[in-house]
Amino acid sequence: MTAAVVRIPQATPVSSESLPVNAPEAAGQLTVFARIHGEPLTRLPTDLYIPPDALEVLLEAFEGPLDLLLYLIRRQNFDILDIPMAEVTRQYIAYVDEIRGRNLELAAEYLLMAAVLIDIKSRMLLPVRRIDTDEEVEDPRAELARRLLEYERIKIGAARIDALPQDGRDFVRAQVFIDQTAAVALPQVVTADLQAAWADILRRARLVQHHRIERAELSVREHMSGILRALKERRFAEFSDLFEIGHGLPVVVVTFIAMLELARETLVEVTQAAPYAPIYVRLSYRPS
Repeated sequence: MTAAVVRIPQATPVSSESLPVNAPEAAGQLTVFARIHGEPLTRLPTDLYIPPDALEVLLEAFEGPLDLLLYLIRRQNFDILDIPMAEVTRQYIAYVDEIRGRNLELAAEYLLMAAVLIDIKSRMLLPVRRIDTDEEVEDPRAELARRLLEYERIKIGAARIDALPQDGRDFVRAQVFIDQTAAVALPQVVTADLQAAWADILRRARLVQHHRIERAELSVREHMSGILRALKERRFAEFSDLFEIGHGLPVVVVTFIAMLELARETLVEVTQAAPYAPIYVRLSYRPS
C-alpha cells in the first residue's frame, strides 16, 4: 500500500512573549503545560523550534502504478480500450512529480509505468507503416489495456472476498472444551456385597432342591465356558441370572467357583453401579 505524505511546509520559531498570559499564573499559581519524564513543565522555553519533518500525515491512496492509472481512467470515464494517452500521461506524471519530491523510494515504482506511458505515447505519434500483407497493426495501447482489465477484475474480486464475514473480525467462533480422557469411575465391589449376593443365591437354591440323590460329575471349566457363552450375547448380565437354581446346590456352587476363576483370570468383570445396587457381570474383552 503506497501513501501520499503531507508535512508542515515550514518550521517557525515561537517566542514565549507571543503566548497569552495565563490568569492563574499571574495570580501566583503555576500552570503545568506538559510533563516530560514525569516532571511538570511550568515555563515555556524562550524559543520553541519545530523541525521541518516534525509532522508527517500518511494518507493511504493507491496500491501501485496500475491502481493509480486505473483511478485516472475511471474518474474521467475514459474508455479503457481507447485511452487518451496524452491526457492520462500528463496527469500521471504530475502525480509522480508530486510524490518524488517527498519520497523518492516510493516514487521509484511509479517511474517505470511513467516510462511505459511515454513509450506508448511516442509510438502512437509515429506514422503507421503500410505493409503489403493482410496482418493488422497492433495498437500500442492493447497490452496496457489488457493489464488494466486484468488488474480491475482481481481488485473487484479481492473487494468481494474482503466483504465476506471473517472469523475474528465479524464474528467469534464459540469454543467448548470437552475432556475426552475422563474415564467413568464405577464403585468398587466390596467383599461384603459379594458375600450377601452369594448368600441370597444359596438361600434360593435350598428352596428348590430335590430329594433325589444321584451322583453327578461337574466340571468347573465347562461352567466357565457356559458363562462366557452367556455373556457374549449381551453386554451385561445380572449376577443371579447366571446361576441355574433349578439344577440344585452342587451346580450353583460349581457355577460360583467358575465365575470366581474367570474373575481371577480377568476374563470377566464384576461391577456395581451404586452401593446396594444389583451386581452385574460383563466380559473384560470385546468379542470379535
